[in-house]
Parts: sequence; C-alpha cells; structure tokens
Amino acid sequence: MLTIREAIIVEGRYDKIKLGGLVNAPIIETGGFRVFTDREKQNLIRQIAAKRGILILTDSDGAGFVIRNFLKGVVPSNQIKHCYIPQIAGKERRKAQAGKEGLLGVEGVTDEVILSAIRKSGATIEGEEGCRRGEITKADLCMLGLTGGENSAKKRQALLKQLGLPSYLSTNAMLTALNCLCSLEELYELLRAEN
Repeated sequence: MLTIREAIIVEGRYDKIKLGGLVNAPIIETGGFRVFTDREKQNLIRQIAAKRGILILTDSDGAGFVIRNFLKGVVPSNQIKHCYIPQIAGKERRKAQAGKEGLLGVEGVTDEVILSAIRKSGATIEGEEGCRRGEITKADLCMLGLTGGENSAKKRQALLKQLGLPSYLSTNAMLTALNCLCSLEELYELLRAEN
C-alpha cells in the first residue's frame, strides 16, 4: 500500500472504494458533476489543497476531463498534481453496458495501472522519489514539431496514443503528463521510434 501526502480527488464512491485498498491517503469524491454547484465541497477541496496538496485522478473520458478542468479553476495550480489513467476500452463489471465512450474508468482499470499512474504523477510517496518535473518545455514541444507547426495536432495524437494517454489532453496537459512520464531524452527516443 502506498502512503501518499496529497489528498486524492476522484469522481465517485466506486473510485474511492477501489483506491481505498491501494493507498493510504485522504480520498475525496466530487460526486461527479455535482462538484460544479457544491460550494461546500469546493471549499473543502481548496482547504485540503492548501494544507497538503491534491492529486486529481479522474476517468480518461470526456466527463473526467471536464471535472479535472473545473478543479483546475478552483484550486491554485501549484497545489495540484495530475494523475492520468490510460484510455482502455471496456466496461466495469458492475455495469450492464459500457459508458458512452466505451472506456474503463478508475474503478475498472487494474491495480497495477493505478499504482503506476500515481507513481508517474509526481505524487509525494513516502519512501519514494517523485517524478522529474520541468524537464520538457513548450519550446521543446515546438522544436519537436508537436506544437505550432503543420501536422502538429496529428503528431501529438500519435504520441498520446503511443504513450496510452487520453486523446483529450490539451498541449499544456500533455506537457504536464510528459514531464511525469519521461525525460527530454526519452521523449526524443519515443519520437524517433515513431518515425
């Protein structure tokens, strides 16, 4: 079991149950879109973020990204770390059919996928070193043709797919994820292997 300094923000109770068996950390549910109108929950998340930081772990579907982006507007960015699970097709066992986008949520992916994503997020894990931050810049992305050029969007999508990251990531969110997943040198290697 990982002991994490940050509080983990998840969408719902099944996500909380899943994480409860994997991590020793406060786990806060947003109640899905309810967090948009729940001022008390927003204030609670702000207070916790100011005290110990938060780790946002939402599903890799569109709804998860809407909630993640909302929380980015509620909490100062220096108090947030982002944890991304890959887009994996499937449905959760408890559901009769797959979600609208046909992707597994936090509750549906394996323990190993979640633990790996937490480690890559830069979370403060007791007894482990966090991820490297700030090694890849927007200038690097531009130089590599991942932004600001012809076919940049196509190149970003290919890279996101290769890394198993959600296709919805904006350039800034992709930069954050890349800095948790690899160094600049490793990014060069990934792009070289793709060509």
